[in-house]
Amino acid sequence: MKLRYFSHSAFLITTNNGKKILIDPFLDHNPNSPVKSKDVDADYIILTHGHGDHLGDAFSIAKRCDSLFICLNELANYCSAKGFKAHNMHIGGSHKFDFGKVKLTIAHHGSMTPDNYYAGEPSGVVLTIDGKSIYHTGDTGLFYDMKLIGEMTKIDYMLLPIGDNFTMGIDDAVKAVELTNPEVAIPIHYNTFPIIQADPYEFKKKVEALGKKSIVLNFGQEIEL
Repeated sequence: MKLRYFSHSAFLITTNNGKKILIDPFLDHNPNSPVKSKDVDADYIILTHGHGDHLGDAFSIAKRCDSLFICLNELANYCSAKGFKAHNMHIGGSHKFDFGKVKLTIAHHGSMTPDNYYAGEPSGVVLTIDGKSIYHTGDTGLFYDMKLIGEMTKIDYMLLPIGDNFTMGIDDAVKAVELTNPEVAIPIHYNTFPIIQADPYEFKKKVEALGKKSIVLNFGQEIEL
């Protein structure tokens, strides 16, 4: 399985059986993204919430690829109303797809779409694919139930924001790693805009001081999980 980071919160997972799962594809108007939406294919698109820097280019990609949206009930209804296929879920629920299992988690943030549609609660997502578990926290502040998430599922890779202001900053994100206890922590949601400037290597250093592993991915970098 491969994991590619496009910057901000956007990732592409390519499974061993060739399925492509795209998360929060903010690409065309993302100053750090090395690719445009026309360059990315997706069988599935997972949205953590409805903000424009996460919904991003999901509709143009889904239209071209006939992708299935996977997201919280209200946001899935919004996608369906726009004419797209969607699988409705809610926080705490899980479902097995042909690529693996998806479970939504709580996240402390908001979820209003760019056209002012209330898209329900924000969420994080735990994906269990090809024997690995990936926890994408979505946009969130620190919360103690991250410990419970890590106890219920052994997390191999935790993707979590460090940019502060709208989400956790570095110190809160380090605490989140301590609570969740993943094998590897990967910082996201930083340096896209001036207000969320952060040093991912400071995060990495502090995580490693806990005895945990952290990887800072270059924008566009793909790794084998």
